[in-house]
Amino acid sequence: MKNITKIIAVLFTAVFLLAFYPIDGFNKTGIKRLKRLEKTLDSTLNEYYLRKGSFKKYDEINLWMCEKTDSIDKIMSVDSDFQKEMLRLFPSRSGYGITVLDITDVNNTRYAEMNENTGFQPGSVGKIAVATAFFTELKNLCPEDFNVRTNLMRNKVVKSGNWGLYDHHTIPIYNIEKDSYVKRTVIASDEFTLYEWVDHMLSVSNNGAASIVWREAMLMRVFGDEYFNLTQEQADAYFDQVDKSEITDIAISVVNDPLRNLGITNDEWRLGSLFTNGPDRYVGSKGGSIGTPKGLMKYFIKLEQGLVVDEESSLEIKRLLYMTDRRIRYGASPQLNEAAVYFKSGSFYSNNKSLGTPYGEYKGNVYNYMNSVCIVEHPSGVNYIVCLESNVLSKNSAGAHLYLASAIDKAIRKKYEIEEK
Repeated sequence: MKNITKIIAVLFTAVFLLAFYPIDGFNKTGIKRLKRLEKTLDSTLNEYYLRKGSFKKYDEINLWMCEKTDSIDKIMSVDSDFQKEMLRLFPSRSGYGITVLDITDVNNTRYAEMNENTGFQPGSVGKIAVATAFFTELKNLCPEDFNVRTNLMRNKVVKSGNWGLYDHHTIPIYNIEKDSYVKRTVIASDEFTLYEWVDHMLSVSNNGAASIVWREAMLMRVFGDEYFNLTQEQADAYFDQVDKSEITDIAISVVNDPLRNLGITNDEWRLGSLFTNGPDRYVGSKGGSIGTPKGLMKYFIKLEQGLVVDEESSLEIKRLLYMTDRRIRYGASPQLNEAAVYFKSGSFYSNNKSLGTPYGEYKGNVYNYMNSVCIVEHPSGVNYIVCLESNVLSKNSAGAHLYLASAIDKAIRKKYEIEEK
């Protein structure tokens, strides 16, 4: 039929070759791909892909603001000079929202913001909220002993089933005994440890893994101590029998309550649906998803203060966000080559051919969200946090994010280079 608008909506999350977690983390986590990465440390492959800032060890990752007890409002009080410096980098402020916090001197932080309350579709940045829900429910199971929690993550194996379907993003599968390695999409029969599903969710931004991790957080909430010995058959039977509206309410509560407990409001950051269509028969959507630069910054301040769940969980989430492979978008800036980068990126776009404006992959002409959240730590001690979101139509904003990363880094480091002289 003529004049019928065909809208093509594509969810895109961090792509290309991405991996996180310190390279020496296999013995702590049992994540098999880290064993392979360990073995290739001296290879030309890693010399090509890895930046100097990608080689921090497990014990070298720290939280910087644990002793800073100032309120969020005080920390996020705009520094007028810093604000002018940051706003100067945006000739056009339309379509962008950003918050920046310089934590080089934690006793004298500097904060700037622009369109900080504007709501953007968070895309894969929302997977950080899923990780937070997961660690929250872990703590509820084992409030006194973090080692019990990580042992459960290392040893409990769960199956994908329909929850991991369907997603075109591949996951890395390494067989230690055979020394074989493949990358493919998740299939229903896949079984991995909890640690590996969380890693698949964050390291390669696999949507199926995100739904599975969210599922396991729900099961922890529902079954409590019984979760330790919960079989796959019992878990599957529960979802087959439970009322859909009831489990939808549980799903939304599990993933959003931890954000509210951090002082992040419903309008600042929320998730309303799982990341894959496979679980649609079990769990519905509710409330929509939104993220603001202000809400995301609140989260990362709490993370650096060790207040996301608890200090041990905050540190582990930060390790899970540490980039140890090829960097993209904001993280690809050559200015950050020697810096440690803790990063999550995501996109969500939609095209409408009949509008007559340019469109394409990551160039949505209906909406074109791209988000980058990043903690940057330079060897010199210059550390800062950036939450950058954009909705610039008909243009792949990856280049703009990379440019802004370079410009922001240069502006922040300039202050300390001048002071050293």
